[in-house]
Amino acid sequence: MGKGIISTRAGDKGRTGVGGGGRVDKDDARIEALGDLDETNSVIGVLRSLLPAEHDWEEGLRRIQTEMMNLMGHVATPSDVERPQSIPLPDEAVVWMEDWMQKIEDSLADTTEYFLLPGGNQISAQCHIVRTVARRAERRLVTLNKADPVVPSVLKFVNRLSDLMFKLARQETHRKGLTENRWRLFKPERNK
Repeated sequence: MGKGIISTRAGDKGRTGVGGGGRVDKDDARIEALGDLDETNSVIGVLRSLLPAEHDWEEGLRRIQTEMMNLMGHVATPSDVERPQSIPLPDEAVVWMEDWMQKIEDSLADTTEYFLLPGGNQISAQCHIVRTVARRAERRLVTLNKADPVVPSVLKFVNRLSDLMFKLARQETHRKGLTENRWRLFKPERNK
């Protein structure tokens, strides 16, 4: 193979490598979760590409993409393999995203949350795409967690990410003076 060729042909028989050097089937729960996390990161990239230069979300979305790459390193590594200490966990990012969501709430005139029909404009619709892909990734992480423990901050991060995308979609809609397509009032169950 020449320089610059990325294909190793090692996966031609339906198996791929994981952290620590092991190999698993390409439809293994770990690989399914990694694929959905990778897709989440990619659709965030699409969202960033839609934003005008110097948009106030740019720095935050870029940080999320970096955090996604880091947490994928943790998800790729089975729990019985020592994880490299150089890959940070998203512990602080969970709090940072919660703060960002609170700032969005504070900026909205109407903070009543409804189930929404995704749309508005291309940016808010893309936020909903990121939200739904992140929810799928979260489901895959839950499946993986049943077979092999996933670091709790990874699960929290992906859960907060989908919540953040819902809020960003609402913020974009409000900023552009668009009407939200409300379906019905959202009344989440609260822990007592």
